[in-house]
Amino acid sequence: MAEPAGRYSTGSTNEASVGSLVSLAMKDVSQLLRYELDLAKLELKADVRRLGIGGALVGVAAFVGCLVLMLLCFALAYGLMALGIWGWAAFLITAGTCVLVAGAAIGIGVLLFKRVRGMPKTRRTVQDDMALLRRGDGAETAPPAQAR
Repeated sequence: MAEPAGRYSTGSTNEASVGSLVSLAMKDVSQLLRYELDLAKLELKADVRRLGIGGALVGVAAFVGCLVLMLLCFALAYGLMALGIWGWAAFLITAGTCVLVAGAAIGIGVLLFKRVRGMPKTRRTVQDDMALLRRGDGAETAPPAQAR
């Protein structure tokens, strides 16, 4: 973790040279960047893991769904034929039903992939850090944003 802000005595900054203060500031900024990169890696790894598991489960479900759908399509087509509908019409109605089911599945899949959050903590902390650096003084900073 980063060292607390009060690690230097108040008298030492008055006597320190500008070069040592710049060196200290650069060290703190580079350490901050390392921590931001570590946070980004952790969040990205969690998102990739969720996407991988979700993708594998969707693949398994799609395979099983295709098998079941084929059986149901034949059952529907032969059921329609038993009701007196011509064979070609029964299979055409069945194909249309399959297209509707596929459209619904694609819509649900798109909605699920839109839920990926995209590293919100990293984005928020980087924005906070950049605002702090742009302001130029670290003496009067507000407390860091609470994790949600």
